[in-house]
Amino acid sequence: MKVTISAVEGNRQRLDGGAMFGNAPRAIWEKWQSPDEKGRIELACRALLLRCNSKIILCETGIGAFFDPQMADRFGVENPHRHVLLENLTSMGIEENDVDYVILSHLHFDHAGGLLPAYAQIQAGEDRLLFPNAKYVVGKTAWERSIKPHPRDRASFIPGLSDKLQNSRRLIIVEGESHPEVLPSHISFFYSHGHTPGQMHTVVQGQNSSVIFGGDLIPGASWVHLPITMGYDRFAELVIDEKEQLYQRVANKNIWIFFTHDSSQAMAQIQNNAGKRFVAERGMTKVTDFLL
Repeated sequence: MKVTISAVEGNRQRLDGGAMFGNAPRAIWEKWQSPDEKGRIELACRALLLRCNSKIILCETGIGAFFDPQMADRFGVENPHRHVLLENLTSMGIEENDVDYVILSHLHFDHAGGLLPAYAQIQAGEDRLLFPNAKYVVGKTAWERSIKPHPRDRASFIPGLSDKLQNSRRLIIVEGESHPEVLPSHISFFYSHGHTPGQMHTVVQGQNSSVIFGGDLIPGASWVHLPITMGYDRFAELVIDEKEQLYQRVANKNIWIFFTHDSSQAMAQIQNNAGKRFVAERGMTKVTDFLL
């Protein structure tokens, strides 16, 4: 079975570097990411595009361009008047109607906002979900969190999005690892809970290698180092434990970790550096029709 993957950029954003690197001091993290005059670092909102047989599957939709101008400025959304993900898909020959599945690791706005039209279109009355022929796949625990968020993360969810997903009649809520009745058999999931309850990580197995959607467990290469977590994480110590468990499975193997938020690297492999430290190696800045 032929499986190819591509990295597709959506709108980028800028967030406070201190928040993104948790308890790491600025003297450390600014060596990895240069902040702007407001102390913010640039973050990609990168989707993973899978082509397997005749199916087109999109993991995540990024932040999109749905925010009003004030909120777009607050969260540093770049090109806030354009839906960059749709533009880049079109440049690859893929239109909205072509996508068969959209897999969402969780429903925070920077991962699911791209399901909505751009702000100007919304103001003009375009009240719909994008990708009209796609089924939307969400993990059960992440779905429940979006419906009943904690006060700490309520602002991370888009008001009304869960209702739109429910009313679409194309929502598929899954539990467990394998769902061949829904998706191709070489796609499976595992779950992490340190960043948000029930974050669902897509695993795609090819003939020669595999790729794992890192999501907010490992947002980018700078977060591969075990002690580095985000201030947005629900339980920092659990994030570290979950990363270590994952690394024990994938280190020094032909397995790629896909980075949704890394400003330069789209994916990399995890290496155990002489048994002392896990590091990102063989980083790829662009991924287009990469055969697994």
